[in-house]
Amino acid sequence: MRNRNTPPINQNIRFPEIRVISTDGEQLGIMSPSDAIRLAEERQLDLVLVSDKATPPVCRIMDYGKYKFEQEKRAREAKKRQHNADVKEVKMRYKIDEHDYKVRVKHAQRFLKSGDKVKATVMFRGREIQHTDLAEELLRQMANDLADVAEVQQAPKREGRNMMMMLSPKK
Repeated sequence: MRNRNTPPINQNIRFPEIRVISTDGEQLGIMSPSDAIRLAEERQLDLVLVSDKATPPVCRIMDYGKYKFEQEKRAREAKKRQHNADVKEVKMRYKIDEHDYKVRVKHAQRFLKSGDKVKATVMFRGREIQHTDLAEELLRQMANDLADVAEVQQAPKREGRNMMMMLSPKK
């Protein structure tokens, strides 16, 4: 049984006739799969289905092992270049000191520049919960300070004893 994302090769090609292309890209014409397989075996190579959407389907004579290795290598490279955006959190209280606030902004800026999202959270203790307006003002100020590198994905909103806001990197 073959894998779904690997093309059919040699005897697994089930079409009455196919268009065959040689290793150097030259068209060898339309023939039956058995003739094409014989041609490929003479050259000690494989017959690989390239496109089943064409009429007739297109097959290429190639070294399947080498082809598969190249495909895997390309997939690994693509995976390396891909960056998964994590959500980083910056926590503070609404009575935060100016210097501490600037440190939080700098951290958030670094996270955003590396392509991560930032969850800015203002925590409340005890009766501080009455000052949600001050916390919202602080979060809006942070969004303003980070406007050059971030856009607000979710406006400040209360969640239990916290108020949070989501920022995502600007494209």
